[in-house]
Amino acid sequence: MKKFILLLLISFIFMINVKAEDVGLAESAKSSILIESTTGEIIHSSNENERYAPASMTKIMSLILIMEEIEKGALDLDEKIKISQTAASMGGSQIYLEAGEEMTVNDLLKGICVGSANDAVVALAERISGTEQAFVFKMNERVKKMGLKNTNFKNATGLDEANHYSTAYDMAQMAKELVRHKKILEYSGIYETYLRQDTNKKFWLVNTNKLIKTYDGMDGLKTGYTEEAGYCLTATAKKNDMRLIGVIMGEETSVKRNEEMTKMLDYGFNLYTVKNFLTTKTKVGVLENNKSKNGKINVVPIQDINILNKKGSKDRKLTYKLHTNQIDLPIKKGDIVGNLTIYENNKELYKINVTIDKDMQKANIVELFLRNLSDIFNGDNIM
Repeated sequence: MKKFILLLLISFIFMINVKAEDVGLAESAKSSILIESTTGEIIHSSNENERYAPASMTKIMSLILIMEEIEKGALDLDEKIKISQTAASMGGSQIYLEAGEEMTVNDLLKGICVGSANDAVVALAERISGTEQAFVFKMNERVKKMGLKNTNFKNATGLDEANHYSTAYDMAQMAKELVRHKKILEYSGIYETYLRQDTNKKFWLVNTNKLIKTYDGMDGLKTGYTEEAGYCLTATAKKNDMRLIGVIMGEETSVKRNEEMTKMLDYGFNLYTVKNFLTTKTKVGVLENNKSKNGKINVVPIQDINILNKKGSKDRKLTYKLHTNQIDLPIKKGDIVGNLTIYENNKELYKINVTIDKDMQKANIVELFLRNLSDIFNGDNIM
């Protein structure tokens, strides 16, 4: 009897402790997560690795590939895309593109980010990869490269389809990657705009993410709804130099989804703050190559890195270790040349990619000769 009472007491204490940790966030959602955007540190999570239909949040990965094409110069914002019959025939959310119509990449991006337009995303997928299917293959390859194991895409739009799934955790990591392309926030942060200006087919777009208008600091990212997925949202907001990313999957109504997201973001901003640890200008090491014009060049993080702290607590003490890859010349600023492993009390927290702070070109014979001559006169090559 005494043993039973003791076990009951222990169970009661355990229940109290669990209840104390229950912060009451996104309780009606199937899954949810809240992270800090530079490091991906998790502030809150619930069923974050359970697979569900992501609906139009799928377009976050589509947008990553589109932005990468733009930034490497393979796609121009002013380029006019001729719309195929396939793109024009897409159902669901759309901007009613017509086969043979031409629209700029700039306006197609507005259609995707503001109106969640399926026809617009397929048009850009075909421009980049030839077919939507080939583009989806790239989406899944990119997912694998990011190390995300619980996502599989069957289309670029998010329409319900067998074996098309993701998780709150994976969507947050994709969003974290997308917001690195700061230009995208200029589109996802638009509340309302028009397409086909100065024509008799002028089309009004209003953002499917109503929190853009009502939540201070919000500038993205992507809503979603299908019958299978329910109401979903990947949102990002920035306050006091801290950007948070929240994901909610499987809500019953858009109103409840927005209420839960507001509460989750408020929790993060109210309880946490960030302190800058490293910036894109912080020298974290040197990359040397005897065959380059520079000889050696500074290695820097590819993005700012923040330390997430609970308000009122002591600052966390982080350290890092640099690993550089074997690189062939030439190398451009922005190219990945290795990574930084971030530690706290000798425990690995995460890895951040690094680049160089200026281009590294291959030296010609004359340049190599003059450098060696200079080294000799400076005593660098004297034994």
